[in-house]
Amino acid sequence: MLFVAPLLVMVSMGGALAPAVSADDVESLISSMEAISQDANAKNEAVKQLELDLTAGEESLRSLQSDVDRATQEADEAKSQEDIYRSEINRLAASKYRGAVIDPLTNAVSAENPQNAIDRAAYMSVLTRNAQAALSQLSKATENSAVKRGSVTRAIAEAKFRQAELERQHGVLLKEQEELKTKTEDLRKQVESLSREDRLRWEAKNGPVDYSLDGVVGSNPEGMGALQAAMTKLGSPYGWGAVGPSQFDCSGLVYWSYQQQGKSLPRTSQAQMAGGTPVSRSELQPGDVVGYYPGATHVGIYAGNGMLVHASDYGIPVQVVPVDSMPFYGARRY
Repeated sequence: MLFVAPLLVMVSMGGALAPAVSADDVESLISSMEAISQDANAKNEAVKQLELDLTAGEESLRSLQSDVDRATQEADEAKSQEDIYRSEINRLAASKYRGAVIDPLTNAVSAENPQNAIDRAAYMSVLTRNAQAALSQLSKATENSAVKRGSVTRAIAEAKFRQAELERQHGVLLKEQEELKTKTEDLRKQVESLSREDRLRWEAKNGPVDYSLDGVVGSNPEGMGALQAAMTKLGSPYGWGAVGPSQFDCSGLVYWSYQQQGKSLPRTSQAQMAGGTPVSRSELQPGDVVGYYPGATHVGIYAGNGMLVHASDYGIPVQVVPVDSMPFYGARRY
């Protein structure tokens, strides 16, 4: 009598022998793969957000550098004005030193005639007013120069801080990208090693259904258009970080679908769940963006009749599943 040990029954796979796996073990494997997939997808969304933050930071730094350049130019112009008025003050002071500015009594006594005295007094008055005006302008120019140079100093300090923060974020991004690569490669190997039967079970883990939009009507034209666009991508493969038109990740499908309506949505699932108008589960309309899992690490588009179209996981094509097949996080209307 031949003894067959549990879980070690050998079956033929392409001419080779491989151990058969029980249904419970397959479920355990799929559950494990799903956990890895959720972790990889969450990491993928985090990496995308970091990339967006880094790009925004670089743009902000460029804008800040423009502020530095502008403040420097304004400070130089203020210093130039200060120099002009300082020269005027020095000229007037030199005129007084040479005796041009004298008291009114001396002016009247030394005048050749009354008219000459009047003219000289008027000239002295103008000279005095000019001196006072120049002194006032010098004071303002000096103050402006100090303010502008203070702005330059602050702008440069802020730019250096931003640059250091960007370098830190870039280091974090590189680390996150390496972790994502490890996680996705691990999941990819597990998916590719599945038998055809188990691969079908993996693809069916969220209960995909055949579904059409016949009779589906939405209150939001743009949302309905986005849903229709998403439905044209049924069967398209999953790709981490992909935004179409041939591969998608979850937020990439949402992003691409709304883009076809001329509407630009945020790129990550968390950002998509932070924008738009909040919608409750009971108020869902076709085209609403639905988020799942703590932290909104997954999104799809509500397809009406309790269904959702989404890009699920690696090895699973874009498909329609029940909207409650995953832990509900929230929904947004765009």
